[in-house]
Amino acid sequence: MANDHPDQAISLAQALLAPRIVIEDTQPVLDAGSFAAKAVSGQPVAVSTKAYSDGHDRLAVMLNWRQAHSRRWHCVPMQSAGNDLWQAEFTPTELGPHRFSIEAWIDPFATYCHDLEKKYHAGVEVKLELEEGRLMLGKGIELCSGALREALEAVQSRLATLSTDDQVAVFLDPTTARLMGEAEHRSYLTRSPDFPLDVDRPAALFASWYELFPRSITDDPQRHGTFNDVHERLPMIRDMGFDVLYFPPIHPIGMQHRKGRNNALKAEPGDPGSPYAIGSPEGGHEAIHPQLGSRDDFRRLVAAAAEHGLEIALDFAIQCSQDHPWLKEHPGWFSWRPDGTIRYAENPPKKYQDIVNVDFYAPEAVPSLWLALRDVVVGWVEEGVKTFRVDNPHTKPLPFWQWLIANVRSQHPDVIFLAEAFTKPAMMARLGKVGYAQSYTYFTWRNHKQELREYFEQLNQPPWSQCYRPNFFVNTPDINPFFLHTSGRAGFLIRAALATMGSGLWGMYSGFELCEGTPLPGKEEYLDSEKYEIRPRDFTQPGNIIAEIAQLNRIRRQNRALQTHLGVAFFNCWNDNILYFAKRTPERDNYILVAVSLDPHNAQEAHFELPLWELGLDDNAETQGEDLMNGHRWSWYGKTQWMRIEPWHLPFGIWRIEKAR
Repeated sequence: MANDHPDQAISLAQALLAPRIVIEDTQPVLDAGSFAAKAVSGQPVAVSTKAYSDGHDRLAVMLNWRQAHSRRWHCVPMQSAGNDLWQAEFTPTELGPHRFSIEAWIDPFATYCHDLEKKYHAGVEVKLELEEGRLMLGKGIELCSGALREALEAVQSRLATLSTDDQVAVFLDPTTARLMGEAEHRSYLTRSPDFPLDVDRPAALFASWYELFPRSITDDPQRHGTFNDVHERLPMIRDMGFDVLYFPPIHPIGMQHRKGRNNALKAEPGDPGSPYAIGSPEGGHEAIHPQLGSRDDFRRLVAAAAEHGLEIALDFAIQCSQDHPWLKEHPGWFSWRPDGTIRYAENPPKKYQDIVNVDFYAPEAVPSLWLALRDVVVGWVEEGVKTFRVDNPHTKPLPFWQWLIANVRSQHPDVIFLAEAFTKPAMMARLGKVGYAQSYTYFTWRNHKQELREYFEQLNQPPWSQCYRPNFFVNTPDINPFFLHTSGRAGFLIRAALATMGSGLWGMYSGFELCEGTPLPGKEEYLDSEKYEIRPRDFTQPGNIIAEIAQLNRIRRQNRALQTHLGVAFFNCWNDNILYFAKRTPERDNYILVAVSLDPHNAQEAHFELPLWELGLDDNAETQGEDLMNGHRWSWYGKTQWMRIEPWHLPFGIWRIEKAR
């Protein structure tokens, strides 16, 4: 019969040298190892693989791992989970790139023990099998020396004086198997490729972000706020439970085509302009806007924030005002039009007349522009900034990001990059693959039960779970979600609960705690946007949700299950207006149930199921519940329960469930 796939044919010589053991479907692996899967220092990395061979011989499978710059491999035996699946885990403690691989070999002694045990328990005569075992033991002794040889010789001596039953016990003893595993030749040893793993610090997986404009920390819209003014806000931001304080660009702002209030094309005298129009005669991306303060003021703020448990994050926006020094110093970094003008940025129908973009592949920009941008980031890292929110990274070359992030982290492995990317799913995932530790998400536009469930579940499945850490920002200076326009205080609490419980990473832009949502009519934009004016606020005004946000963040810190977007499961709740799900640790020792009404205006009721089977309980078991918002405790009896959620009180419930004691 003709070969339908001649490209799969191999010669006899190739067949004789080909591996006898198959290693495949290894996880966590991205694109066959082209990119590194993500991990966090101090947290276990679960590795699985399919390993099998012909016949019925038993296999031994080993997980090997190391830091990329180290030659020393650590080895962890993998355990069979049935159906050729093998599992193990390891816990990296250092940051940066790592490697892991799988080794498998035929284990003659394990095969022998498996057959011996079956025959012995079946009452079959095993005299000949015991003789075979002694011969295998002798071969093992010949292959080793030192302490291992002495230990095996001691086993050999013991066998000479034992009964048949006791000899069987010695051969089946796990200690004997371990000694023989160290001594035996690894028959038909097969090794997988090395797979990459990128290890971040825990803040890449679990953090609460608070965004503010330093210039708005003032009591007078005519007085520009400063870094020194921000010191006054630090205690309240800390007390709300945030650990990352993020600033939009803090650089000098250009004058040419400066935007006025509400994105007006013409600025009036005194209008501060958009901080995203970076660059003026005072400097560019490496400089500080003079009205914010000095570099020493910035350093003092970074230090003061750290004393409050806060980390300063900066915006890295690769765009320039037409006053940016680079336009004069490096005109070859930009694309000029035939009439000598430069094209401003556009995202139709939006126009950004106050900014222009660099050309990454202009002849004069390679590699000088790339190196200059890298130096900008490193310069701020040296000022104590270890987290960067990157503006629109999907509009810049992927090879640039892959190089820059790896280069910066080779010097400073604790640096974290957040991608502000709202684009097609493939690009969002790819940004994670090339090095971004976190990303903005579609969460902002997921409002209904089914779409929220589908999105949460998607983020928990490969490849997303291996390359993408979602940061659930509830709002941004650019995005005033439609849901918040008319939903009132309850709507803000709904979105806060979904974000804080749905992911280990979440963020909010200043004013969310005051339930600010007045839009430009018909648009997901803020009226009187802070991007174009100074916006003083009274953070004690009635109706705020500061206490609720603080409690949500406290609950997150106290429950490991909530410190990641992983571990989510949805269960039956017979009301399409209530999203009901669990967040739990793999060990099930921290089990959180969350019920959020998606209706900010009306009370909602529903019967729902407790997932007793996940706790190893029957359908009539007793469990203990605790309301984590108010500390109330009770007992539940049975699987089916009932809830009523009244949004004028609290539009969600967060319960910790445990077995009855």
